[in-house]
This record gives sequence, C-alpha cells and structure tokens, in this order.
Amino acid sequence: MTFKVGIVGAAWGGMAHLPAWRAVPGVEVTAICTSREETARAAAQKLGVERAFWDAHEMCRDPDIDIVDLGTRPNFRQPWLETALAHGKHVYNASPHAPGWEGAKAIDAAWQASGAVGVVDAFIEYVPAVRRQIELVHEGYIGTPIGGTCHLNISLFNRASKQFPYNWFARGDAGVSGLRNNGSHALYPLLAMLGPVEEVVADDRQVLSEWVYEDGERVTPETTDTGNALLRFANGPIVQLQAGWAMTMHDGWLLDIYGTQGRLVTRAPTFPSAQDCTLWGLRAQDKPNPHAPSDLQALDIPEAYRVDPDLAIDASFPIPPCFPMALAMQRMVAAIGGKGAAAPDFARALEVERCQEAMSRAQAERRWVALSEVA
Repeated sequence: MTFKVGIVGAAWGGMAHLPAWRAVPGVEVTAICTSREETARAAAQKLGVERAFWDAHEMCRDPDIDIVDLGTRPNFRQPWLETALAHGKHVYNASPHAPGWEGAKAIDAAWQASGAVGVVDAFIEYVPAVRRQIELVHEGYIGTPIGGTCHLNISLFNRASKQFPYNWFARGDAGVSGLRNNGSHALYPLLAMLGPVEEVVADDRQVLSEWVYEDGERVTPETTDTGNALLRFANGPIVQLQAGWAMTMHDGWLLDIYGTQGRLVTRAPTFPSAQDCTLWGLRAQDKPNPHAPSDLQALDIPEAYRVDPDLAIDASFPIPPCFPMALAMQRMVAAIGGKGAAAPDFARALEVERCQEAMSRAQAERRWVALSEVA
C-alpha cells in the first residue's frame, strides 16, 4: 500500500519535509498547500507535486490523502489538526505541538478519539549522536543518572533578516517563544532519555526588545526569546535547561548528562544534525585519577546510526535535518501499518506541553510547579 501525503507549507515543507518523505518507501507526496492559490500552484509545479491546495481544511478533509504534514504557526495548525483527525488522517505535526495548554488538551482529545497515528516533528532523538547517547544512558554507561545541562541556543533576530520565513515569531498570538520552540525540541529527547519530569522552576523573558532589519525597519516583538529552567525528573536527576533564539554568537546544542559511573555529552554548533553533532563520554572506571578534571573522549557512532538500508537518503544528505526527519517518518509509516510504535508521538507531545505549562506557571508565580498540578 502507498500512503499519500499532503504538506502544509512550501518553504521549509518543500525544502526539508518533501525530500524526507520521498526517501521513505511506501509514501507518495501528492499535495502541497499554501495560503494563496497562486503560491500553491507555483509550489506544486516547482516541487513536482500533483495537487495544489490553498485551504488547509480542504486538504485535511480530502479522501485521497492519508497523512497530513502540518507546518506554520501553532495557532493556525490546531484547527487544521482537529479537522484532519476528525476525517481519519494520520498527522505529522510541527513543534511546538499546540499554541498552549488548552490547545494541547483539545488536540489530545481529538487524537484519542481518532485512533490515528500522530507524530511530532521533533526529530533530535534521531540525530545519530543523540540517538546513541540516549541508548548508552539506557544501557547504564553513566550508571544512575544524577543531573546535567541542556542548551539549545540560536541567533535568529540579533540581526533580523526579511529572508527568514518565520518573522511571525514576533506575534504574541502565534503560540511561540524561545522556550516554547527550542525548549520543546530539547524536551523530547530529554523525556526519551530520562523519563517524565516531576516539577520545574523557570525564568522566561525577552532580551531583544526590538528587531532591526537590513532596510532599517524596526519590529517590537510580543514574544519572549530566552528561557532558563530547572527540571526535576521523577527518577531523580535535575537538568538545567536553557533555550532561546536571541543568544549573540550562539552556542547551539549541548546535552551534558552525568551519573554515578560516567558522563555523556552531545554537542552541535547550531540546531543538531546528522553531520555536525558529536558524542563524547567517559566512564569512571576508565579514568585513572577520579579527582582530576575530566578529559572526555570522542565516542564512535556505529554506521548503522548513519545509514538505513530502507531509506533513499543517509546522514550525508546535503539538507541536514532530512535524514533524522525521514527516520521519524519511516517509523510513523510502520506504525500506521501496525508495525511498532511511532515516536515522538502525541502522548509525549502532551507531556511536553504539560511541562511548558508548568514552566509558564513557575515563571508567573515564582515557585517550583509540579506537573501534577497541570490538569
């Protein structure tokens, strides 16, 4: 059986999602949707896609489409997503998953009622170095996890550009922020590695009060851009999370996790990809002097993490997100066919959104907030 996919969004959707879907066997991308007829038709012709839509609800209802891939603003996506689920579609949804906690609960109710497979486009756990790091933690490489640090800092508007297709990040009604966007992407692999979060305390603020564009135009953003949080996991570890899009000369990705017997670190200069994310580690048993500063060793990542024989692309594909994205899509298609479970699925998405709501309450109330308070 061939599953037919419709993509909402021709910019990033056409550049990254389309080649990732085309790499997955048993999938055909048959539709592209933008907000206007002329751009939709132009995108379909340019990308070699059979059908053009300029009404996302219409595409989400179309009986000839099996999977919808939803991009753009969270507040736009929620009603489309509910339409898709109500019409029996499987959904590959962008991150942040929802515009806020109430939206997340509405999406979860629609998903639970639908029986569909829902996957979030939060693919860091499929980046080879991070995938191996998660596996090694589960295998006991670091012993019992104790704590760590996670950063996902990038520079989007320190020098604002009108060529960047996401300048709507300034809008307060869009359901985005530095902590909601980058923080969500970081939370998915953290939950996969360490399990559920029990409580949080957070600070979420705006450090860039104005975006200045190349032509001199100035925009006053309505969103926060820099978040810091402490996450206490149910099984004990405390992780410092820093996420945002306003760091001058950003430090990119860092996931540094340590335990009773060792330490594992992944690093990337920007959003982690299959090409530039590295893995470092050291076990206490391999360290001659336990009191000296650690000199972490580069760890080999097996070739099986960089190549999948069933995919038409591998980790060397020139558009960096495509390979880990294709792995998530491949697992989704298998789950639709009754083989295995999709990940990260909408159940984990709800927990990420619950954590985001707890961080928002912690910011507002200046206290630790237990996730059990977020009902």
